[in-house]
Amino acid sequence: MKIVLPLPVTLTSLFVVTLTGGAFEPWHLTGPHRKAAMAALGSRRLRLTHHPTPWKPAAVALTPGERRLLRRSRQHLTVSSAAPPHDQPAAVQAARAVARALAQAYGGILADPLTGAVLPAHDPEPTAFHLADGWLGWDVQVHDAATCSPWDPAGIGACDGLMVTSRGLRRFGLPEITLDGAACAHTLCATNLLRTVAARLVAGHLAFAAAHPGARRRAIDDHLPLPPAPLGVRLTPCAPAHSSGGGRRLKVGPAGDAGPVAYLKVGPPAGFTGSLNDWLCATQPPARAAVTSIAA
Repeated sequence: MKIVLPLPVTLTSLFVVTLTGGAFEPWHLTGPHRKAAMAALGSRRLRLTHHPTPWKPAAVALTPGERRLLRRSRQHLTVSSAAPPHDQPAAVQAARAVARALAQAYGGILADPLTGAVLPAHDPEPTAFHLADGWLGWDVQVHDAATCSPWDPAGIGACDGLMVTSRGLRRFGLPEITLDGAACAHTLCATNLLRTVAARLVAGHLAFAAAHPGARRRAIDDHLPLPPAPLGVRLTPCAPAHSSGGGRRLKVGPAGDAGPVAYLKVGPPAGFTGSLNDWLCATQPPARAAVTSIAA
């Protein structure tokens, strides 16, 4: 089955920089993104907006130190980028490079509301694009009606309350991806699998947009092979819904004429006879030298 994904005319992205001082300070941008940023500054491709009000974070995780810094802030800047898909990821990299320079100059917080993360301002924006460089976040939830609690994952075979959903793929014109119904004890391997799926989807999507700048839609196969495991994953269009118990569930079904695909549910390929937890274990390498973090 083919899944048709729309390619919007413009992709938008936004970063927030909090200001602790009362006056604007000079800032300088250096590095590989300087030329592109300076050429785009002031246009829709790269715009700075001053807000004389404190920033109110929503769904952004802050440490106690960052909250103290935020309480000292009375104003903030937004760095926004609006560019066509075939100009990504260069356009959004230039915007984030400017946001880093501003946060460093003002000693403020650099936040990415889309991923829900605070980024280190002192780190330079990398030259090459890698999805793992803070472009992806994760929403990890346990359904209210789960058969086991996340702090007591005994009985993995009976537990199906875990749902992990990406944050950040919309920035590149893709639906967010989600894995729903795994055991709470499988949070790490579920996130690692989704990270691999996200990297494959973004690489293919950016390559297609660059090769077809005038395209307004792209068809992808619902089966995504993932080496080295021969199983691959099945992608199913779905939309979020709320269960009566208050936990979030996903309504699965073809998008049809209802509009763009909001989410892609990741699951075992057709023909896999085991449970979702069996499949998750099968997708993992037999041994790892080090355990990777959940953070992208």
